[in-house]
Amino acid sequence: MELMMQLEPQLKRLRLSGMLQTMEARNRQAIDGKWSYIEFLNRLLEDEVERREQKQLSLRLRRATVNTTKTLENFDFNFNPNLNRQQVLQVASCDFIRRHHNVLICGPTGVGKTHLAQALAHESCRQGFEVLFINTHKMLQHLHGGRADGSYARRLNTYLRPDLLILDDFGLKPLTPPAPEDLYDIINERYEKSSIMLTSNRAPAEWPALFGDPLLASAGLDRLAHHAEVLLITGQSFRAQSRQWLEATVTLDDAHPDSVTKHQ
Repeated sequence: MELMMQLEPQLKRLRLSGMLQTMEARNRQAIDGKWSYIEFLNRLLEDEVERREQKQLSLRLRRATVNTTKTLENFDFNFNPNLNRQQVLQVASCDFIRRHHNVLICGPTGVGKTHLAQALAHESCRQGFEVLFINTHKMLQHLHGGRADGSYARRLNTYLRPDLLILDDFGLKPLTPPAPEDLYDIINERYEKSSIMLTSNRAPAEWPALFGDPLLASAGLDRLAHHAEVLLITGQSFRAQSRQWLEATVTLDDAHPDSVTKHQ
């Protein structure tokens, strides 16, 4: 124990505090298992590497601003069986990020587009990529605010820096000037340099009209769609099902003989 106390400040100075957390347990294992010195050292180094990797993953997830409960492991592929599971798993390999390609997730409201995008963001962080997840309208508002205080270039760089930029709910709100120009700048600057993942409840055929400028729409959407993987989700709405369940529950509750007393 005294030797452990002597090692503590030295390990902290070398930033090897992960070893401290498992040193005593590993020491007992080494004695019981009659490990060699090299094996004992190797186990301690594995613990340190694992601690650092988990710390880096937590940091990437925090910077990505994703909901850490939204993962592929808890995504219900059976709810909308028309979704191509193999295609999703191929996207989850993150090859599209390595190749600087894009992913477009389209489908009606409530089918799980945002959940899927966040799950893919989570997987990208696991594989060591820097990710940023943001609502499209909020990003464009943030960029526009930079014009007033001279911080536009710095704010723009926030959306150019990540390996993967995820724009959620594209087209949900109208693009009013200068939003179309700002969105074009994002797409153009990231083109073949890094990746964009975009979710939308509008069909791609509707996207050009959102820009209000045919030339700008053509230039931006051509770059966005070039080398893009399209994930189409159709079928039921998760939220509609939950609402139906709630309505049915309320109806049953109101039909209960005690409901009159309950609601008085």
